[in-house]
Amino acid sequence: MSVVGNLLYFYYMSVVAFIAYLSLEKKYSLNTIKAYENDLNEFILFCKDTSEVVNIDEVSYVMIRNWIVALVAAKIVNRTINRKIASLKAYYKFLLKTETISVTPLAKHKALKTAKKIEIPFSEAEMNEILVAIPFSEDFEGIRDKLIIELLYATGIRRIELVNLKVVNVDLRQKTIKVLGKRNKERIVPLVASLVLLFQEYLDARSSVVSVGAKEFVFLLKSGGKIYETLVYRVINHYFGLVSSKVKKSPHILRHTFATHLLNKGADLNSVKELLGHASLASTQVYTHNSIAELKKVHLKSHPRNKN
Repeated sequence: MSVVGNLLYFYYMSVVAFIAYLSLEKKYSLNTIKAYENDLNEFILFCKDTSEVVNIDEVSYVMIRNWIVALVAAKIVNRTINRKIASLKAYYKFLLKTETISVTPLAKHKALKTAKKIEIPFSEAEMNEILVAIPFSEDFEGIRDKLIIELLYATGIRRIELVNLKVVNVDLRQKTIKVLGKRNKERIVPLVASLVLLFQEYLDARSSVVSVGAKEFVFLLKSGGKIYETLVYRVINHYFGLVSSKVKKSPHILRHTFATHLLNKGADLNSVKELLGHASLASTQVYTHNSIAELKKVHLKSHPRNKN
């Protein structure tokens, strides 16, 4: 086997072990694991052009830097490059943990600068127009689509959490749902009274399309199969396109809207964190940007020293 072959073989075997670690110990989702695997395989292929490296511990930061330069030259945006390097960083951290290497070549790496990403939530007026003024059809799909929108807005759950929501985890008597979040972490999310009524209406309509294969899941296609993430995006994009001129209209913006509206009404940041299923407050604080802007308006309008 050639020098490059030795390196690639070692990479292949260690990546297999790393992917197993992400799945079994870290309990990452299949989509997340696939993203890690794709990033690492891409770096492995880049290494194929470097024949002087024999062992994994000989991979230097210069090699990684050359990969970054190649990605920039290919017009890959900095945010995506940072994600790819984060995958590589996690991989080397795993190799350190398993004592495969003693030093990571990414120890002193600094992420590329990226433009601050500000996502604009829907206004209360836009939400009211969607939920009150827009006429949804009275058939199964119309009831389902309205429930999808109301559930995302009233609970802040992720798109994948909605897709995987099971009937057994919906308790209309207690007005709660049990959500399986990232890393298989469960949380209980309350339902508002109006949502309970809509849920019951949907479940009644659902009984006419439910199939054996997908009956455990709440949200189904008209054919009886389980819905998919792209369909949820299409539903949100379609209906909000009728009332909003915002460029981005997605399930994540609805999650952002949920958090922002709660904070605007005085909700405790830690409570919002628990409802969203965040591991730390740092993730939740992203949503405080618009709430602070709202507080500034209230302050300027109400404070006696603001004469103008």
